[in-house]
Amino acid sequence: MSIFRKTGPGRGLPVRRLIQLFTGLTLYGVSMGLMLRAGLGLEPWSVLNQGISRHTGLSIGTVTIVAGALILLLWIPLRQRPGLGTVANVVILGLVMDATLAWMPQLHSLAARIPLLAGAVLLNGAATGLYLSADFGPGPRDGLMTGLHLRTGRPVRLVRTCIEVTVLATGFLLGGSAGAGTVVYALAIGPLAQFFLRRFAIKDRPVKPSPVVARGSASPEHAILPE
Repeated sequence: MSIFRKTGPGRGLPVRRLIQLFTGLTLYGVSMGLMLRAGLGLEPWSVLNQGISRHTGLSIGTVTIVAGALILLLWIPLRQRPGLGTVANVVILGLVMDATLAWMPQLHSLAARIPLLAGAVLLNGAATGLYLSADFGPGPRDGLMTGLHLRTGRPVRLVRTCIEVTVLATGFLLGGSAGAGTVVYALAIGPLAQFFLRRFAIKDRPVKPSPVVARGSASPEHAILPE
């Protein structure tokens, strides 16, 4: 029996869903690189990955890939099963992030960095809507959150908050960049992801509840995106 989670009616791999998956993950990696170039603060997991990168000498993209693979190991005791999107998430985000950083020069003017941050957060929301609506499985970090929710019985919102506060604090202590961009991302990503999830929903496939940005609820079926 395959360890991979089956997805969708008919269990097939429709072309549109595959395009949305890989386009979404690619744009997500680009948005992460652009946020780093904006230099105004990163989302929590990137803060941690940047901190680790500074202490290991590895690129932040490489750290992102390694961290994603290690998080997948935590799925085993949580009895979570990865999908195609889960594995693709681990590999693509880090590669695209490093490629974006190699292509995009460092900016110094605040007048350029603020619009870059805004564009990066908007792009991240669109990318989230694209890859989630493809329905090929959650990313490793989201699967960790839902797995802990199911094993502990704690509300998804509480589990997510505890994980991200821990990750952010650890990353900051390691030298990762937390700042105004971190706050902007936290406030904006939920509404943006919800908008784009509905915008990119595939016809005849219902928009599923998602715990990517979850409300405080006791069961995963009610872990809706306020995204």
